Amino acid sequence: MVAKPENIYPEFDRMLAREDKEALLMQRGIVLWLFGLSGSGKSALANALERKLHEEGFCTKILDGDNIRTGLNSNLGFSDEDRTENIRRIAEVAKLFLNTGVVTIVAFISPGKAHRQAAREVIGSGDFVEAFVNCSFEVCSQRDPKGLYAQAKGGEIKNFTGRDSLFEEPDDPDLILDTEYDSLETCLKKLYLHILPKIRVN
Repeated sequence: MVAKPENIYPEFDRMLAREDKEALLMQRGIVLWLFGLSGSGKSALANALERKLHEEGFCTKILDGDNIRTGLNSNLGFSDEDRTENIRRIAEVAKLFLNTGVVTIVAFISPGKAHRQAAREVIGSGDFVEAFVNCSFEVCSQRDPKGLYAQAKGGEIKNFTGRDSLFEEPDDPDLILDTEYDSLETCLKKLYLHILPKIRVN
Protein backbone atom coordinates (compact mmCIF):
# COMPACT_ATOMS: atom_id res chain seq x y z
CA MET A 1 0.00 0.00 0.00
CA VAL A 2 1.32 3.44 -0.92
CA ALA A 3 1.74 5.74 2.06
CA LYS A 4 -0.30 8.92 2.04
CA PRO A 5 1.91 11.96 1.41
CA GLU A 6 2.26 14.52 4.17
CA ASN A 7 1.84 18.27 3.86
CA ILE A 8 -0.74 17.97 1.07
CA TYR A 9 -3.71 20.32 1.25
CA PRO A 10 -6.26 19.66 -1.51
CA GLU A 11 -8.13 22.77 -2.57
CA PHE A 12 -11.42 22.65 -4.43
CA ASP A 13 -13.68 25.31 -2.96
CA ARG A 14 -12.15 28.23 -4.88
CA MET A 15 -12.21 26.42 -8.23
CA LEU A 16 -15.03 26.68 -10.72
CA ALA A 17 -17.63 24.00 -10.06
CA ARG A 18 -18.49 21.16 -12.41
CA GLU A 19 -21.89 22.78 -12.96
CA ASP A 20 -20.19 25.88 -14.39
CA LYS A 21 -18.33 23.75 -16.92
CA GLU A 22 -21.45 21.81 -17.87
CA ALA A 23 -23.37 25.04 -18.38
CA LEU A 24 -20.66 26.29 -20.72
CA LEU A 25 -20.64 23.04 -22.70
CA MET A 26 -24.46 22.69 -22.56
CA GLN A 27 -24.21 19.02 -21.61
CA ARG A 28 -23.84 16.79 -18.57
CA GLY A 29 -20.62 14.95 -17.89
CA ILE A 30 -20.63 11.20 -17.44
CA VAL A 31 -18.17 8.29 -17.39
CA LEU A 32 -19.08 5.41 -19.69
CA TRP A 33 -16.96 2.39 -18.72
CA LEU A 34 -16.80 -0.15 -21.56
CA PHE A 35 -15.21 -3.42 -20.48
CA GLY A 36 -14.73 -6.90 -21.89
CA LEU A 37 -12.13 -9.24 -23.35
CA SER A 38 -9.47 -8.11 -25.78
CA GLY A 39 -11.01 -8.10 -29.27
CA SER A 40 -14.59 -7.86 -28.01
CA GLY A 41 -15.12 -4.50 -29.71
CA LYS A 42 -14.62 -1.97 -26.91
CA SER A 43 -12.43 0.41 -28.89
CA ALA A 44 -14.56 0.14 -32.02
CA LEU A 45 -17.67 1.04 -30.03
CA ALA A 46 -15.90 3.85 -28.19
CA ASN A 47 -14.70 5.42 -31.43
CA ALA A 48 -18.06 5.04 -33.17
CA LEU A 49 -19.91 6.55 -30.22
CA GLU A 50 -17.48 9.45 -29.92
CA ARG A 51 -17.88 10.34 -33.58
CA LYS A 52 -21.67 10.22 -33.33
CA LEU A 53 -21.75 12.39 -30.23
CA HIS A 54 -19.21 14.82 -31.69
CA GLU A 55 -21.38 15.28 -34.76
CA GLU A 56 -24.24 16.23 -32.44
CA GLY A 57 -22.18 18.84 -30.62
CA PHE A 58 -21.12 16.94 -27.50
CA CYS A 59 -17.64 17.35 -26.02
CA THR A 60 -16.11 13.90 -25.51
CA LYS A 61 -12.88 12.17 -24.55
CA ILE A 62 -11.87 8.53 -25.08
CA LEU A 63 -9.53 6.89 -22.59
CA ASP A 64 -8.38 3.66 -24.25
CA GLY A 65 -6.46 0.92 -22.50
CA ASP A 66 -3.64 0.52 -25.02
CA ASN A 67 -3.17 4.28 -25.40
CA ILE A 68 -2.98 4.85 -21.65
CA ARG A 69 -0.50 2.00 -21.23
CA THR A 70 1.91 3.68 -23.67
CA GLY A 71 2.00 6.85 -21.55
CA LEU A 72 0.55 7.36 -18.08
CA ASN A 73 0.68 3.66 -17.18
CA SER A 74 3.73 2.61 -19.19
CA ASN A 75 5.44 1.47 -15.98
CA LEU A 76 2.73 -1.08 -15.19
CA GLY A 77 2.63 -4.74 -16.16
CA PHE A 78 -0.19 -7.26 -15.95
CA SER A 79 0.16 -8.69 -12.46
CA ASP A 80 -2.89 -8.47 -10.21
CA GLU A 81 -1.33 -5.54 -8.38
CA ASP A 82 -0.50 -3.68 -11.58
CA ARG A 83 -3.96 -4.27 -13.05
CA THR A 84 -5.49 -2.80 -9.89
CA GLU A 85 -3.25 0.26 -10.06
CA ASN A 86 -3.96 0.59 -13.79
CA ILE A 87 -7.69 0.83 -13.11
CA ARG A 88 -7.24 3.17 -10.14
CA ARG A 89 -5.23 5.65 -12.20
CA ILE A 90 -7.60 5.65 -15.14
CA ALA A 91 -10.59 6.11 -12.83
CA GLU A 92 -8.94 9.16 -11.31
CA VAL A 93 -8.20 10.57 -14.77
CA ALA A 94 -11.77 9.88 -15.88
CA LYS A 95 -13.03 11.75 -12.82
CA LEU A 96 -10.98 14.79 -13.82
CA PHE A 97 -12.65 14.85 -17.23
CA LEU A 98 -16.05 14.23 -15.63
CA ASN A 99 -15.61 17.23 -13.37
CA THR A 100 -14.91 19.33 -16.45
CA GLY A 101 -18.28 18.33 -17.88
CA VAL A 102 -16.86 16.04 -20.56
CA VAL A 103 -18.58 12.87 -21.75
CA THR A 104 -15.78 10.43 -20.92
CA ILE A 105 -15.65 7.06 -22.69
CA VAL A 106 -13.35 4.52 -21.05
CA ALA A 107 -12.40 1.32 -22.91
CA PHE A 108 -10.49 -1.05 -20.61
CA ILE A 109 -10.59 -4.81 -20.18
CA SER A 110 -11.19 -4.29 -16.42
CA PRO A 111 -11.16 -8.04 -15.73
CA GLY A 112 -12.23 -8.20 -12.09
CA LYS A 113 -15.47 -7.26 -10.37
CA ALA A 114 -13.35 -5.55 -7.72
CA HIS A 115 -11.68 -3.43 -10.42
CA ARG A 116 -15.01 -2.18 -11.73
CA GLN A 117 -16.35 -1.56 -8.24
CA ALA A 118 -13.22 0.41 -7.35
CA ALA A 119 -13.67 2.56 -10.46
CA ARG A 120 -17.32 3.15 -9.59
CA GLU A 121 -16.34 4.24 -6.08
CA VAL A 122 -13.76 6.73 -7.39
CA ILE A 123 -16.13 8.21 -9.94
CA GLY A 124 -19.42 7.92 -8.04
CA SER A 125 -22.34 5.65 -8.88
CA GLY A 126 -24.50 8.47 -10.19
CA ASP A 127 -21.97 9.35 -12.89
CA PHE A 128 -20.79 5.84 -13.77
CA VAL A 129 -22.29 3.70 -16.55
CA GLU A 130 -20.95 0.13 -16.57
CA ALA A 131 -21.32 -1.35 -20.06
CA PHE A 132 -20.24 -4.97 -20.61
CA VAL A 133 -19.04 -5.64 -24.16
CA ASN A 134 -19.90 -9.32 -24.24
CA CYS A 135 -18.05 -11.68 -26.56
CA SER A 136 -16.73 -15.16 -25.80
CA PHE A 137 -13.04 -15.98 -25.55
CA GLU A 138 -13.40 -18.35 -28.52
CA VAL A 139 -14.86 -15.71 -30.83
CA CYS A 140 -12.41 -13.03 -29.67
CA SER A 141 -9.54 -15.43 -30.36
CA GLN A 142 -10.89 -16.05 -33.87
CA ARG A 143 -11.04 -12.30 -34.53
CA ASP A 144 -7.67 -11.61 -32.86
CA PRO A 145 -7.27 -8.14 -34.47
CA LYS A 146 -3.97 -7.45 -32.69
CA GLY A 147 -2.54 -10.97 -32.88
CA LEU A 148 -2.53 -11.21 -29.08
CA TYR A 149 -4.40 -14.51 -28.79
CA ALA A 150 -1.93 -16.19 -31.14
CA GLN A 151 0.97 -14.84 -29.10
CA ALA A 152 -0.63 -15.97 -25.85
CA LYS A 153 -1.22 -19.45 -27.28
CA GLY A 154 2.43 -19.58 -28.29
CA GLY A 155 3.52 -18.62 -24.78
CA GLU A 156 4.80 -15.18 -25.80
CA ILE A 157 2.32 -13.33 -23.56
CA LYS A 158 1.85 -14.24 -19.91
CA ASN A 159 -1.12 -13.40 -17.66
CA PHE A 160 -3.38 -13.08 -20.71
CA THR A 161 -6.95 -12.25 -19.69
CA GLY A 162 -9.38 -15.11 -20.24
CA ARG A 163 -6.57 -17.64 -20.64
CA ASP A 164 -4.00 -17.39 -17.82
CA SER A 165 -5.68 -14.56 -15.95
CA LEU A 166 -9.30 -14.59 -14.85
CA PHE A 167 -12.01 -12.43 -16.40
CA GLU A 168 -15.05 -12.11 -14.14
CA GLU A 169 -18.32 -11.46 -15.95
CA PRO A 170 -20.54 -8.89 -14.22
CA ASP A 171 -23.60 -9.77 -12.17
CA ASP A 172 -25.71 -6.74 -13.00
CA PRO A 173 -24.11 -4.21 -15.38
CA ASP A 174 -25.97 -1.10 -16.46
CA LEU A 175 -25.83 -2.29 -20.07
CA ILE A 176 -24.83 -5.41 -22.02
CA LEU A 177 -23.64 -5.04 -25.61
CA ASP A 178 -23.51 -8.46 -27.26
CA THR A 179 -20.92 -8.02 -29.98
CA GLU A 180 -20.69 -11.76 -30.60
CA TYR A 181 -24.13 -11.84 -32.23
CA ASP A 182 -25.11 -8.20 -32.85
CA SER A 183 -23.55 -5.84 -35.37
CA LEU A 184 -21.52 -2.78 -34.41
CA GLU A 185 -24.37 -0.60 -35.65
CA THR A 186 -26.91 -2.41 -33.44
CA CYS A 187 -24.71 -2.17 -30.35
CA LEU A 188 -23.90 1.47 -31.08
CA LYS A 189 -27.58 2.36 -31.30
CA LYS A 190 -28.31 0.60 -28.00
CA LEU A 191 -25.40 2.38 -26.33
CA TYR A 192 -26.32 5.78 -27.75
CA LEU A 193 -29.95 5.54 -26.67
CA HIS A 194 -28.91 4.48 -23.18
CA ILE A 195 -26.58 7.40 -22.47
CA LEU A 196 -28.23 10.22 -24.45
CA PRO A 197 -30.77 11.07 -21.72
CA LYS A 198 -27.93 11.16 -19.17
CA ILE A 199 -25.85 13.75 -21.04
CA ARG A 200 -28.47 15.87 -22.80
CA VAL A 201 -29.55 19.10 -21.12
CA ASN A 202 -33.28 19.59 -21.63
